[in-house]
Amino acid sequence: MQYFDIFLFALIAVFLVLRLRGVLGRRTGNEKQGQSDIFGRQSHENDTDKSQNDTAAQTDNVYRLPDSDNDQDASNVPSGTFATLQQIQKFDPSFTQQDFLNGGRMAFEMIVEYFAKGDKDGLNPLLSAEVYKNFAAAIDARAEKGEHEETTLVGIKSATIHDASLEGRTAYVTVKFVSEEVSVIRNAEGAVVSGDPNKVVEAEDLWTFARNVENRDPNWQLVATETPEEETAH
Repeated sequence: MQYFDIFLFALIAVFLVLRLRGVLGRRTGNEKQGQSDIFGRQSHENDTDKSQNDTAAQTDNVYRLPDSDNDQDASNVPSGTFATLQQIQKFDPSFTQQDFLNGGRMAFEMIVEYFAKGDKDGLNPLLSAEVYKNFAAAIDARAEKGEHEETTLVGIKSATIHDASLEGRTAYVTVKFVSEEVSVIRNAEGAVVSGDPNKVVEAEDLWTFARNVENRDPNWQLVATETPEEETAH
């Protein structure tokens, strides 16, 4: 009976290990840092980036990196912008800068992914009507040419509040995203017509989100996109 109990416990242990492997997956031991991503592209160009990739959790074509130390705290927000954020919080006590930035990161990842896939249904609730119209037109134009986009968001290096305003009860908050991604456009034959599948590019974007702070719906919508260069040109 004693040996039977040991054998039974061993069987239970093996069963649990197999179940865990089935749920969580397992590494085979053949993986290499800097290995090609799911599109067959090298996501990183140097050893520092490779070590980050090894710690990243892959979700579809988005590689979630640990939060960057460059993310903003309240002391780094311009005084005028900080005052506006305080006003927004008066109307919506649940609003916090960190929660907003966390949500902004998630929105950035989803919108980049949906746009690359041409998923207009996924984009629709995240964008204002005008921005959705522009995104949908770009997706349709790409489809008419027989082209498709492949984008791997390697990671968001930083997300900081760049500006904020309150017009009536509508709050506008602009976030500066610094991200790293691999993006190419291929034609119907699979040939690359734009971008480099083996190069990680750093991009800077200014995205403005808005919501009515008196509305019970807590979700923000993307209402404008531009680059810092475009803002300077204005």
